[in-house]
Amino acid sequence: MQLLKDRIRKDGKVKEGNVLKVDSFLNHQMDIRLFREIGKEFKRRFEGTEINKILTIEASGIGIACIVAEEFDVPVVFAKKTQTKNIAGEVYRSQVESYTHGRIYDIIVSKEFLGKGDKVLLIDDFLANGKALEGLIDLVQAAGAEVVGAGIVIEKGFQPGGDIIRGKGIHLESLAIVESMDDKTGEITFREK
Repeated sequence: MQLLKDRIRKDGKVKEGNVLKVDSFLNHQMDIRLFREIGKEFKRRFEGTEINKILTIEASGIGIACIVAEEFDVPVVFAKKTQTKNIAGEVYRSQVESYTHGRIYDIIVSKEFLGKGDKVLLIDDFLANGKALEGLIDLVQAAGAEVVGAGIVIEKGFQPGGDIIRGKGIHLESLAIVESMDDKTGEITFREK
């Protein structure tokens, strides 16, 4: 998606440790016009796929997932990183190691919102080592539902996550795949399909 790649080149900041900061438009301050184009692109890429739920993980994936869900006219469910009093009853639980935060989280979804027969599209902002998507896949499988695909805004192609998820036979669509980044020069190169 050229619009996204251009925006990453213009406003993305490469930090030491293979960190790409896109918080000015993607995961802190959100450019809703860009999100609309992202939503349309995921709709195009998953056209004809039966989807009745979108699942993401809090917090950065929620805004994107909402715009994508609007395109598909389905609800969004997001996995929470902590159980609150608002989540009563039984939950599906998995563990996720966060690349960005360097820690392990329990993620949970109420059994009320994910179940047998659901056709689930996973949506997230980044894919690096694949741990967040693996955790979401575990939740879907525990519910007896089906992962019909995964949509990622930015994939770090030089990290193993994309290969791991594709190796599971999941239809993965990444809108921008970063091939390399240089924290000294700020240069970002993308994989061309």
